[in-house]
Amino acid sequence: MRFFLGTLSLSITALSLAITASASDSHYVPGLEGVKGSVLPPPGIYYKGYLVGYNADKNDSLPSDSKVDVTALAHRVAWVTPKKVLGGDLAFEAVLPVLKTDLKIAGQEIDERTGLGDLYVGGIVGWHGTRWDVTTGAGYWSDTGDFDARRFASPGKGYGSVMLSLGGNVKINSTGDITFSALSRYEMPNGNDRNDELIVEWGLGKSFGLIDAGLIGYNTFETGDGDEERNALGLSLGYFSPRNLLGGDVAAYKEYSNKNTFEGTTLRASLTKVF
Repeated sequence: MRFFLGTLSLSITALSLAITASASDSHYVPGLEGVKGSVLPPPGIYYKGYLVGYNADKNDSLPSDSKVDVTALAHRVAWVTPKKVLGGDLAFEAVLPVLKTDLKIAGQEIDERTGLGDLYVGGIVGWHGTRWDVTTGAGYWSDTGDFDARRFASPGKGYGSVMLSLGGNVKINSTGDITFSALSRYEMPNGNDRNDELIVEWGLGKSFGLIDAGLIGYNTFETGDGDEERNALGLSLGYFSPRNLLGGDVAAYKEYSNKNTFEGTTLRASLTKVF
């Protein structure tokens, strides 16, 4: 199939190079966690569903009127066990995303795909103090998703990667209703031609009983010759019902000063159920 881009003298080969340069090698997508994102909950089984929408139409490496729209539904199941490791709680988690990506270049439809993304399985250890929490973990993104090397918008990456995480949460005041949390992830994709990436998600939150409101953000830094950066600020609002063991949150991010990639907005809604 051929795509005619009007008077623009661009070939599909040139477009693919530009798109590749604008795409992160990491599986993890920033904007999933914010206020208290680095706090491991008490022992139990948890389901958390994330609905994320990303829309961007600014990319200096692509022609004008280029845009990407991504909708993702990520299913996360976590088991926080009663076991202790070095004094911390041991947990296991799995994440399976479903993604829809729509890519347009110079106003022309280049690709649209919907399908299963790659599966993540990992372990976490979390410690709790009077006014602090710390988590660390490691896991693997397996090459199990829907991938087609001939397509630009494949839900799967076509390769696996190791992901390490480290985070902390601090209660800023004596009553503990103001907190600052930061959760970092370092992803190392398989293959010498791919770049590692550091992703940091953070949130400054204020609790009003069962409601959490906060200023949130994320920052990403790609190593090697990728030199990609993403930065975002946003707001979030969350609620948890102890009676129903059910909670949820909504959040909105606006990216700024991105480098070598698209720049846009991220909207997130999540639902948490405790079993």
